[in-house]
Amino acid sequence: MDDDRNTLPVVGLTLGDPAGIGPEIVARALADPGLRGDARCVAVGDAAALRRGAQVCGLGLTVRVIDSRLVPPDPDPAVVDILDTATVTDAEIAEAMPWGRVGARAGAAALAAIELAVRAAESGLVDAIATAPINKESIWAAGAGQLGHTELLGELTGAAHPDTMFVVGGLKIFFTTRHVSLRRALDLLTAERVDAAIEAACRALRVFGDDEAPVLAVAAVNPHGGEGGAFGDEETAVLGPAVERARARGLDVVGPIPADAVFHQGLRGRYAGVLSHFHDQGHIAAKTFDFDGTVSVTVGLPILRTSVDHGTAFDIAGTGAAEYASMREAVRAAVRYVPVRARVRAAWAQAPRGL
Repeated sequence: MDDDRNTLPVVGLTLGDPAGIGPEIVARALADPGLRGDARCVAVGDAAALRRGAQVCGLGLTVRVIDSRLVPPDPDPAVVDILDTATVTDAEIAEAMPWGRVGARAGAAALAAIELAVRAAESGLVDAIATAPINKESIWAAGAGQLGHTELLGELTGAAHPDTMFVVGGLKIFFTTRHVSLRRALDLLTAERVDAAIEAACRALRVFGDDEAPVLAVAAVNPHGGEGGAFGDEETAVLGPAVERARARGLDVVGPIPADAVFHQGLRGRYAGVLSHFHDQGHIAAKTFDFDGTVSVTVGLPILRTSVDHGTAFDIAGTGAAEYASMREAVRAAVRYVPVRARVRAAWAQAPRGL
């Protein structure tokens, strides 16, 4: 089995914010015997943070620091590997990065792990990265100039407009807007933005999908799809015309379809993807169907990145109680998409990229 592991896809698992549950869920994923048969998993971050995470989870793991050469995996399943950012020592981590606390040191450690993981993916040391959650306040305290994880990855890779694709139950969900208020999201539903979102979603479906002619459904925003304008005119004024323009360009797009039906229909296999228009519209549908199984894939990057879709859970960090199923599914999604890495690079190696 260990010889076979040399040929498995290599996935780099960033620890996320070391004061959150990231080190715990990564430690549990590294210890998962099922994942050992799917991928060669290598942690990326502070070795001290990974050791602390494994300890609070009661895992008897030995953390082996590796460098830019991917040495053969240790035959002992209790030995796990890490690309060590070495921003903190075992002696100082408890004081420098206390569990469940926002802090600049923790934010800087999270940033260092992301940067190292990106460089490992760009150099080919790892085939993909699967990221644990970071805390926005902590990375801002550390001096990050970007809003969050996705924006940081775009800056590090030179990608102009990376964005999010959810994968859940075989369905891919896209977003016209995300981290803005609902009122602002409706204001942002312009013809130009919706046209671009449809184009980018269709492109991502071709890159990441199995269907030669994937169908994208565009969700409505108003009850009953607006009822011809009686409940709002976004469908008649913006969304419907955008769908017609996309179809005229040869894209296989339908809609707008009422949001209380379109996600169910997509999950039943009628559509390969759904374009939602504001954060909670897509998030609620995905997480209600399968919270732990919802995986975030960043589209628009020249590298392959998947992620858990939950936060740092400061309230339970350090207790060993964190559920790692989402981390496990993020790794499995990365493995599933490794065969399309060439398509990913070809699609987004040159600007403009993504949504």
